[in-house]
Amino acid sequence: MGILSGNPKEEPLHYGEVFDLWASLLAGNGMIAGYQTMMNHAGDEDLKKLLLEAIETGQHEKKQVEELLKENGIGLPPASPEPPEACLEDIPVGARIPDPAIAATLSADIAAGLVLCSQVIGKSIREDVAMMYGQFHIQKAALGAKVLRLNKEKGWLIPPPLHPNKHGDC
Repeated sequence: MGILSGNPKEEPLHYGEVFDLWASLLAGNGMIAGYQTMMNHAGDEDLKKLLLEAIETGQHEKKQVEELLKENGIGLPPASPEPPEACLEDIPVGARIPDPAIAATLSADIAAGLVLCSQVIGKSIREDVAMMYGQFHIQKAALGAKVLRLNKEKGWLIPPPLHPNKHGDC
């Protein structure tokens, strides 16, 4: 049996896995703080629920990645402080982030997160790392579907140019 054929938790992480874990934790920290700030700006209750779900999912992912980094003796990236809560009415109208922009940001972040998860899965030689990011991918895809549905229902979705279906034309 070789060095990489036993318990995955006893196998060393390769440099790519270390970087991906560390960088995804750094990005996740920023997104959690950003979504907490966006909660102050959001007026739509359905959007607030999805932001809260994104925050909770991000905190769960953060905990798992932190544990893995600590178990492997790797220092953690800095975390953003939790922003203070604010009342939407106290934020001047011109300074507010509009709900459609919040939803678009959430959609873009989820799309980028799906790509990241796929890349980590593809690079990983430790099964536990690949499986963890596989779970993250599933959770992000489910949240992404909810955000897409919300964007369509609220009329916030800005589609790219649509290609008309032409049936029967030769």
